Amino acid sequence: MKKRLVAIMMVMSMTALTLAGCGGGDSASTDDTAAAEEGSEESSADADGKITISFWHYMSTDKEGKFVQEAVDEFNESQDEIYVEAQYLPREELMKQYTIGVVSGELPDVGMVDNPDHNSYAAMGVFEDITDLYEESGDTNFLEGSISSCYYDDKLYGLPWGNNCLGLFYNKQMLDEAGVEVPTTWSELEAACEALTKDGTYGLAISAINNEEGTFQFMPWLLSAGGSVDDLSSAESKEAMSYIKGLVDSGYVSSECVNWTQADAEKQFASGKAAMMINGPWQFSGLAEDAPDLEYAVAQVPKADNGDYASCLGGENIGICTGANVEASWEFISWIMSKDKSAEICKSIGRLSPRSDVDTESLYADEPNWKVFAEIMPNAQSRGPSPSWPELSAAIYNAQQQVITGAKDVDAAMDEAATTIAGLENK
Repeated sequence: MKKRLVAIMMVMSMTALTLAGCGGGDSASTDDTAAAEEGSEESSADADGKITISFWHYMSTDKEGKFVQEAVDEFNESQDEIYVEAQYLPREELMKQYTIGVVSGELPDVGMVDNPDHNSYAAMGVFEDITDLYEESGDTNFLEGSISSCYYDDKLYGLPWGNNCLGLFYNKQMLDEAGVEVPTTWSELEAACEALTKDGTYGLAISAINNEEGTFQFMPWLLSAGGSVDDLSSAESKEAMSYIKGLVDSGYVSSECVNWTQADAEKQFASGKAAMMINGPWQFSGLAEDAPDLEYAVAQVPKADNGDYASCLGGENIGICTGANVEASWEFISWIMSKDKSAEICKSIGRLSPRSDVDTESLYADEPNWKVFAEIMPNAQSRGPSPSWPELSAAIYNAQQQVITGAKDVDAAMDEAATTIAGLENK
């Protein structure tokens, strides 16, 4: 009980933070908030005598919302006994309603959650344990990084919905004119940045802002160096932070990165003020609007000279909520996350399928940049998973801010962050 109360208090304090890797957020309108406050109706029969279950999601754009609703309609038309009512709530409002609903008992049957936050809400009691349903289904074809974000205390509390990850965007013309090959290692990236940083253009744009986006962008460097969130005081973890600090101190990355969101990094790249950037596929639409004639391509985030390629997992999961009609809800989520439907929905809404049996090579054969991200995805690692992730993340992005701004050196900042995290894990 104490653990659950701690989880509720922690999530309530962190819900206002920016969420990374999901294509951005939005704010609640009066109508949206009023609808959310009505809560979830108990499973009941609709006009056609079907069992009704509710599905809360935050796919708000016309494109995303349209395809989600089309999938729900298709499911409803295929059913004789179950009817799904899909309801959009702005992301921050939805997270707030989970916190309220776990106390009031007013939760939907099925709900969406940002994947690094899944553990926090599972610990709070928002989601049902579906381990047995999942294992008995025989359909366990999910990528390790994706499905791991759904586990809490060795129990499964949902399924991955759609994912994305980070890669290196580069301006093809700038690299060609400078005679620079696409960098694959940290040494190569540093050399490329040196050649490309000139005339008001930085070699690389990143987001090192003091919220989840900053942590999200730091993770590939940390993982590639062999570092770990569990030991930020290790030599490998410090090496990753030292490398970022070196890029800034050398003038290859703007010191303003501590104030930049990932969308800000995209603006720098689109305007020609950065020759490369670390970002995700959700920026494709922004680049098409901001720089429709820009010739760019995508590659893996460069790896540590003695390390492996690494990327960080973004996206959403869905779970069956506590008190739901579990049987009907499982029918829905197992259908919508089936192989064919997952491939169709994810491509439509600008995500990558979390399933290991989706043929991404064929799916993105005519879209080379998407294909690169599809190739990166199998090795992308989730953030955490941990019910304390919001606070762990804060320790990481605070350390990064302190190092880049010069408030603390790498040793002091990373040792302090490691101590903070050790205290959280021992709660």
